Amino acid sequence: MFVYADNAATTSISKTALDAMLPYLTENYGNPSSLYAFGQKAAEALAEARQTIAACINAEPREITFTSGGSEADNQALLSAAKLGERKGKKHIISTAFEHHAVLHCLARLEKEGFSVTLLDPHEDGVIRLEDVEKALREDTCLVSIMFANNEIGTVQPIAEIGALCRSRGIPFHTDAVQAAGHMPIDVKAMQIDMLSLSGHKFHAPKGVGVLFARKGLLLTNLIEGGGQERGKRAGTENVAGIVAMAAALKESCANMEKDNARIIPMRDKLFTELSKIPHSKINGSLEHHVPGTVNMCFEGIEGESLLLMLDDRGICASSGSACTSGSLDPSHVLLSIGLPHEVAHGSLRLSIGEYNTMEEIDYIIETVPQVVSYLRSMSPVWDELEKGLRPHLI
Repeated sequence: MFVYADNAATTSISKTALDAMLPYLTENYGNPSSLYAFGQKAAEALAEARQTIAACINAEPREITFTSGGSEADNQALLSAAKLGERKGKKHIISTAFEHHAVLHCLARLEKEGFSVTLLDPHEDGVIRLEDVEKALREDTCLVSIMFANNEIGTVQPIAEIGALCRSRGIPFHTDAVQAAGHMPIDVKAMQIDMLSLSGHKFHAPKGVGVLFARKGLLLTNLIEGGGQERGKRAGTENVAGIVAMAAALKESCANMEKDNARIIPMRDKLFTELSKIPHSKINGSLEHHVPGTVNMCFEGIEGESLLLMLDDRGICASSGSACTSGSLDPSHVLLSIGLPHEVAHGSLRLSIGEYNTMEEIDYIIETVPQVVSYLRSMSPVWDELEKGLRPHLI
């Protein structure tokens, strides 16, 4: 059996999105900046897509800027807010220690440029507390950037409360909503979000297309100079086919959200329940504040990479919080930020399921993972020491 359980990494393009984009790759391939009627067909498609996406998050069409994806949108949001803050003599930014690297690496760049960055640690449940944000605010704070839902452990942050706090202090609030868009309701006005990033390939649109929402009145700093596309804020001929597909995919995902989540959540909960029966295992992150489809667990005494390879051999696509960088194994910064020891964080597994998964596939995962964990432990000298009492169990 083949099971794709890595939807947080990317999703397949939906038939709706594919059908929407194909005409703009074949018949209606005009450049939307062209003045003749053939090009204006593409321009009309862009305008309609902008309106559709804006409606999905309760924004205005002019507040939508099309990007190449979430990473570009994150960078433009952070750099724009930093530039605005600098003009006012404010150079302090608040974010979190478990953001996506698109945010963290951009913040590291800003630190080199003289900005001060406060990274809040999430609590053990993977949730940022409003009072921690409030305590970190300073007179020179120019931006708060906190992700909507974590990409590894799936925990959801109190976005509306943080948005209200920032609005009351006159501080721009950005959220990376890449893992939430299309899977959870988003209302930028009700949640008082000033800037928001999303990426199409997380909700069944093609890769290479995303959105930056920026509330009207916020001046964006250009990352790409050139033509006057996107109101002069993002040069380069727009990816019309991808944008049209993204709008179709987001509209469909939002329309079917309640129905799809009614299927996905029971599958997710069954994974949590059954895999938790594996001895010395741990669920990572709050189950109360959680995206519908993400499961993240640690299994003591094994390496995440070995687990992934053996699951792949059995037809299961998953991911791990661990990453092999430059020949040395480093555990996930997300898992370390919620207080897990290195030894535990190394043995992580992320399963992320979506609309196209079935309960039969979930049952296969539940059957396979314990077998693989048991096999890996049987070969592990670390597990042998744990079982003999030569070192203490940490889970």
